[in-house]
Amino acid sequence: MELTGKQRKHLRGLAHSLKPLVHVGGKGLTPELVQQLDEALDHHELVKVKFLEFKDVKRELTAEMISELDCAEAGTIGHHVIVYRPARDPEKRSIKLPPRPQTTDD
Repeated sequence: MELTGKQRKHLRGLAHSLKPLVHVGGKGLTPELVQQLDEALDHHELVKVKFLEFKDVKRELTAEMISELDCAEAGTIGHHVIVYRPARDPEKRSIKLPPRPQTTDD
């Protein structure tokens, strides 16, 4: 899932007041943590992840989370990463993204 710059900015603004729901601690990226993040994304769509440990490899771990969960990174602020995945059921989607710009193929 790819986001435009405008969509990422919109999501970062929405995430500003959110508290981290998932914390990456001493065990790193475990299957349990991935499942916890998956459930949080199902319920909230936009989730802040805080890195308590593994701060030096957070980019690699974030890329792994994103590929496993088919979500998108909306931004990184310090040791927090904001991830987004729209609800699977379109009627349950609570976040409306700005539209993608129209492209014309001439």
